[in-house]
Amino acid sequence: MEKKSFKKKLTLSVSSSTKKRSDKIRYAKSQNKNSVIIEKKNIRSGFRKTNQQFSRDQVRSVTKTGKIFNKDLNLINKDSEKRKLAEQRATRRVKGQIVEEKVIKSKPLVKKREYKLTLSRALDEDNLGFKSRSLASIKRAKRKENIAISKDASLESDKSIIRNVDVPKVITIRELANRMAEQASSLIKHLLSMGVTATINHSIDADTAEYLIKEFGHNPIREEKIDIKIDKTSLSLGADLKKRAPIVTVMGHVDHGKTSLLDSIRDTDVVSGEHGGITQHIGAYQVNMNNEKITFIDTPGHAAFTEMRARGSKLTDIVVLVVAADDGVKPQTVEAIKHAKAAKVPIVVAISKCDLHEANPQNVKNQLLEHELIAEELSGETLFSEVSSKTKKNLDKIKENILLQAELLDLKADHKGKASGVILESKIDVGRGPISTVIIINGTLKKGDYFVSGSTWGKIRALINDKGATIEQAIPSTPVEILGMNGPAKAGDDFIVVENESKAKEINAYRKDNLQSEKSSLVFATQDSAFKDNKIKELNIIIKSDVQGSSEAIKTAILNIKNEEVLPKIIHSDIGLITETDVSLARASNAVLIAFNVKPSKEAKKMAEHNKIEIKYFNIIYEVLDFIKSNLSGMLKPSIEEQIIGSAEVMEIFKVSKFGKVAGSKVMVGEINQDSNARLIRDGNIVYTGKISSIYREKNTAKQVSAGLECGIILKDFADYKKKDIIEAYSVTTTERRI
Repeated sequence: MEKKSFKKKLTLSVSSSTKKRSDKIRYAKSQNKNSVIIEKKNIRSGFRKTNQQFSRDQVRSVTKTGKIFNKDLNLINKDSEKRKLAEQRATRRVKGQIVEEKVIKSKPLVKKREYKLTLSRALDEDNLGFKSRSLASIKRAKRKENIAISKDASLESDKSIIRNVDVPKVITIRELANRMAEQASSLIKHLLSMGVTATINHSIDADTAEYLIKEFGHNPIREEKIDIKIDKTSLSLGADLKKRAPIVTVMGHVDHGKTSLLDSIRDTDVVSGEHGGITQHIGAYQVNMNNEKITFIDTPGHAAFTEMRARGSKLTDIVVLVVAADDGVKPQTVEAIKHAKAAKVPIVVAISKCDLHEANPQNVKNQLLEHELIAEELSGETLFSEVSSKTKKNLDKIKENILLQAELLDLKADHKGKASGVILESKIDVGRGPISTVIIINGTLKKGDYFVSGSTWGKIRALINDKGATIEQAIPSTPVEILGMNGPAKAGDDFIVVENESKAKEINAYRKDNLQSEKSSLVFATQDSAFKDNKIKELNIIIKSDVQGSSEAIKTAILNIKNEEVLPKIIHSDIGLITETDVSLARASNAVLIAFNVKPSKEAKKMAEHNKIEIKYFNIIYEVLDFIKSNLSGMLKPSIEEQIIGSAEVMEIFKVSKFGKVAGSKVMVGEINQDSNARLIRDGNIVYTGKISSIYREKNTAKQVSAGLECGIILKDFADYKKKDIIEAYSVTTTERRI
């Protein structure tokens, strides 16, 4: 059955205003005009536009995107339908207004989706020919724009930013990472690849920090903080340059007569006060020769005092090399020559002990030729003197040679500037506190001056010369003891006078910070450390000495004792009396307590006796070294040597009711003894190690069976014999090892 299409008739009831509008539309159609006048209200934008005209072509173009159907356009061409269509449109428009007005009254206007194309917007002459974008299109465009912006931002962030990074002397990994704007973990990983195990709080030196900064693509800039240092070049600085006394260092092998020569020159007897007749401290003296002053520095000749000799050679102007005429050139003699040449100072040779019958000065001159020290009589430049401290032979000549060299050097210094110098020795006096011996290099040192020295500082409370007298000031080349330090100075440290107390504290704080940072600096892994045996035994040692130089020398000498199984470990080294703290530390660490030229306090002595802590007293350095070597030797495993006495081959196995299994054997080599050590070897492998319990020869016990004879052998706690087993008898020799 065919479907019938029904058209619903629309009956309009319009108001007077609407009727007027419809009349206008009919009049326009009757005049065959291609345009009509309608009233348009832009509801969404909240304003009204009236009497807008548009042509049929414009309507056609607009309706393609608006709410006018294409079938309505075809009806326009028919005059009979034009009027009806206009009425319908007018009616729809009116209804739409009414609805919109209700909505407007019920809800406030919200300017949403103004960009959406509507008929009213299309009829706006300002928007003719313009197609607006939809909300979805704008959202998509906005999303793409945001994505593009984020990509650009990421690309910019990916670009490496090159930074200028300040590099101090020592810096922690955390601080370096902050300055580089990098992750600390990245720096730690890079260090691990270099063989360095580190944490975020570890400190690294400037060179390592600079390397890391370059590896991460930044520019390192070294920081230069204010500090003050001196060297020998400062001798010539200043405006008030005047002649100064030469600084002469006496060097040579142990027991070659250095101190005795100085005693003869000074008319003193220092050598008698030295333990064992061996100088173990650096001494400084000033003497008058021909109305001119000369400063002498006496250095120890023992091998352990290498650093003292090196320190003396760097400070000196002239080196007096003492060589015994009966002993010739020795190891410390050669070492002294090397120190002097490294410091580029002239050498004056004093051939001592020329009063002895076995003296041979010419042999000494010949030996020194090998070291490029050529005497003047051999067309050389080195001044030689054959002297005797006992008979005072040629003492005047050695003085003349020193003054001649000093005149050639033309030594001058600034006498009015701030004082600077070098610490020769340091000690702690019970009544006066820390005391240091200083050689003034430049300027004048006065009572009340503020100074810094290494990691210490202070104010000069007193100046004491080499004769024990108190003086008010010390000019260049003068050796002097100073009181007023806040702690014991280190031998070899610089000594510098500063403007005031605040400046001294500032420099001291800076140096202490650097010292503390260096203690926690990183240690790079090496192959030797990676494969080092962690089972090495250690001997803990505590050293207390009278002066800093001796403590330093003992420490260096002990650490030079090397062994693969045992090592000395110095857990504490200081100067001054042995205190209760030292005894407590020795007890807690099970350490050897060494006292070098010092005694314990009453409280420390009582505490040591109560806790059974032995204090070892020494006054000669080689006795200390012998004691340490002896203790280390006692920690070594003894040397065990085995010697094969004889061997026997098992031929048969017998069962004896009383003894169990017996190995019927034939002695092949040597002899087999009862109770000797033995091992059983089967197919090249050691099956048993023990002792021979019994030996039988023709059913009788025997103590010994020689080669070629047969016997029965019973091994202790073993019965699993097999034919062709080899029984070896051997002896063990144990020997104590020494370092």
